[in-house]
Amino acid sequence: MVSEKMPDVLIGGIEGGATHSHAVIMNSSGAVIGSASGPATNHHLVGMKECRKRIAELIDRAKIAAEIPTSTALHALGLSLSGCEQEETNQELVGGLSETYPNLAEKYVVGSDTEGSLAATSNNGGITCIAGTGSNTLLINPDRSKAQCGGWGYLLADEGSAFKIAHRAVKYCFDDLDKFEKPPHPTDKVWQLVRNHFKIKTQADILDSFYKDFDKAHIASLCKKLGDLARQGDELASSIFSEAGQFLATSISAVAPKAAAELTEKEGGLHVLCVGSVWLSWDLLRSGFVDWIEVKTDIKEMSLMRLKTEMGVGAALMASDRLHLPLYRDYNKNYTIFYHYKRGVSTAKNGSA
Repeated sequence: MVSEKMPDVLIGGIEGGATHSHAVIMNSSGAVIGSASGPATNHHLVGMKECRKRIAELIDRAKIAAEIPTSTALHALGLSLSGCEQEETNQELVGGLSETYPNLAEKYVVGSDTEGSLAATSNNGGITCIAGTGSNTLLINPDRSKAQCGGWGYLLADEGSAFKIAHRAVKYCFDDLDKFEKPPHPTDKVWQLVRNHFKIKTQADILDSFYKDFDKAHIASLCKKLGDLARQGDELASSIFSEAGQFLATSISAVAPKAAAELTEKEGGLHVLCVGSVWLSWDLLRSGFVDWIEVKTDIKEMSLMRLKTEMGVGAALMASDRLHLPLYRDYNKNYTIFYHYKRGVSTAKNGSA
């Protein structure tokens, strides 16, 4: 809670991924007074210098929206960014921002995109499972100890992500066409969808999209079309999403055993914040997800949550918590529970999304 006697502070937050980023500026009363959206801010993908430039441009645009002079430094800026899992490179990012953009902010707090999202729902820890262009699952306990599964990029991880769902669809088609391996269901409709998406006629035509002109976000955007196809009854598309549900359940179950009793014994069980566009297809993920949790884990109860607040708010709250700056928040207004799991019973809450 914020005392009325406390001076107003300006705290910024950026939630940044491999495809897009969103910035907010909040005051002590918890109101978002300015915001801006922009491109990816993962320094592994765009480079450290370009990452800093994009961060500065986002905050300057948010300052303009908030009618704050761009020369006025924020009291703090929380950066919750994909690719910010290592303290050494996080400090390199902050050092460059302070040197190159001295009027951006007085202090910085940096964490992964999973950390900022979680901060929007609690300052006492929990689990975040991101499934957007890429995927990553992070547990933070009340004592700040952590456990992570994934987050290593599309070459080493990202199971359950939009990219891997799209890649799986293309691979099924290629293996079928090459007579290398028979897919679980016919590929004709999925292959037609792939050809339309990449504007190709033959297998060889797709190679530029995966090599010379590789664009992870464009490949991942096939995922939404596959979801539409699955809802039309295509068995192969449906099976790919069911498998993705299993992968996401696997990543959560990998970190859940390390959760403190304070988290597992909460009302509604273990709370898992689900972030990213893939979770919007929960109706397609659900069967594979629930089956995996039932058969392969000992999890007794779990609540899946979705954010209701603007992206970037969690990053600002993260900065407030770490730096002990006043920033009012009502966590219950920031999220909704869209699915409640209890062993032996499957119940939907607030719709099946």
